Amino acid sequence: MGLRDRREERRDERQTFRRGGSALRYQMRQKIASIGDDFWVEDEGGDRAYKVDGKALRVRNTLDLEDASGTKLCRIQTRVLHVRDSMAIEDPDGGQLALVHKALISPLRERWKVDLTGDGEWAVQGNIVDHEYEIENDGTKIAEVSKKWFRVRDTYGVEIAPGQNVPLVLAVTVAIDSMAHPAR
Repeated sequence: MGLRDRREERRDERQTFRRGGSALRYQMRQKIASIGDDFWVEDEGGDRAYKVDGKALRVRNTLDLEDASGTKLCRIQTRVLHVRDSMAIEDPDGGQLALVHKALISPLRERWKVDLTGDGEWAVQGNIVDHEYEIENDGTKIAEVSKKWFRVRDTYGVEIAPGQNVPLVLAVTVAIDSMAHPAR
């Protein structure tokens, strides 16, 4: 990829993710990883778009992502007997969609990997603890997570590029938050 191509790609990213751009925006509560705690993910209009349903009294940390009508879209749960912490994202039938885990080597900024079943991998990097990070697919930003868009305490936003699998991106965000903040 030449310098001119990279500049054009960054220009397109800025247009997509800037205020008034075409990215889809969602608001999430920061303390989302409490077992048994349910919360809503709201769209930029303040309407409830998705629900994260925490399952209490389970051996593994388990969360279900549902649409506004209560239809289960995917399950997010910790994987036991793995060398490093990881969470699996499964479809409603139990088939694995993705595996989220921390990258083995992360020198300056936190890095996570999302192994997609049959579709390669996503790279996640930035300041995970402070909710300031990006999700990329082959070097192209597909989502950005940030607290800077909201003045409300314990709230952060997720901006998702058009054409992306919104429930999967939100599930990845929930999984990363759950693993990065295990005490919640």
